[in-house]
Amino acid sequence: MKSEQKQAVYYGEMNDKNGTIYVAATDKGLCYVGSLNEGINELKNWIDKKRSGATLIENVEKIRPYMVQLEEYLKGKRKNFDIPIDVKGTPFQEMIWNELQRIPYGETASYSDIANNIGTPTAARAVGTAIGANPVLIVVPCHRVVAKNGNLTGFRGGLPMKEKLLILENPKKKF
Repeated sequence: MKSEQKQAVYYGEMNDKNGTIYVAATDKGLCYVGSLNEGINELKNWIDKKRSGATLIENVEKIRPYMVQLEEYLKGKRKNFDIPIDVKGTPFQEMIWNELQRIPYGETASYSDIANNIGTPTAARAVGTAIGANPVLIVVPCHRVVAKNGNLTGFRGGLPMKEKLLILENPKKKF
């Protein structure tokens, strides 16, 4: 859902052995986690579409708490996040994003599982669309959603990134 309010969105570049991820936050919380190695334009395009009128300000210090927790997760030292998030979507999207946060670390769920959990068993496609609109990869763990048969399916960060995240969480499971 598009937000017309004028606000500052602080961002920074997070680097690890796998590459670069752009991270952004408002004064209310984390609002965006980018795809691996997609660059600043992915963030700028998202801002234009979802937070038009927002001012994008590079400020690593403002987003350091978010980056620290993401780095800890990516190093296998954190299983849960306790940072505030500031996501804006339709009521249906927000319901799905909340449901994603209930999938335990190291486990997966299917699109139809999510649809059943929210009481709309025929809405698997709509669930997939809402998951695809998730602006905070990893923290709202859309990477934990797989096809009914267990195969990996779409992920804004790309299937290689999704596979890496799932293996990080559950090294014994094959994807």
